[in-house]
Amino acid sequence: MKRILFFVLLSVLTVSLASCGKKETALEELQEPASIEGLTAPETETVEATATVVAPAPAASENLPPAGPYQPTNIEIQTALKNANYYTGPIDGKIGPLSKEAIKKFQQDNGLEADGKVGSKTWAVLGASLNKPAAPKAKKKR
Repeated sequence: MKRILFFVLLSVLTVSLASCGKKETALEELQEPASIEGLTAPETETVEATATVVAPAPAASENLPPAGPYQPTNIEIQTALKNANYYTGPIDGKIGPLSKEAIKKFQQDNGLEADGKVGSKTWAVLGASLNKPAAPKAKKKR
């Protein structure tokens, strides 16, 4: 252990003394008068830089629901159902029998489990209709 410590101290001392000599030489060079003929361009090393490119986040579309676990309000659910022509009742924020039937019908038509509840899978599809204008109803022929 003592030998290792001695070797480390000796190495540090050697490096320190070697760098002191360079400082003195550099100091002497600075004190000499300079002439244009004696000036040369300093040697430079070429250093390769690596850049980290960060891709910009994709722009959020106005017609898509927010990412992540989002819990839509009852008014958003009714509005999206109405815009998708599944709900005909008033948008009152109350999920009653008419709203539940509209949800189930929407789920059946879109290959989802028809449980009448708007979970993340249902909202992922239904949320796209939230900001769309309601499609006009087809006129019946007489």
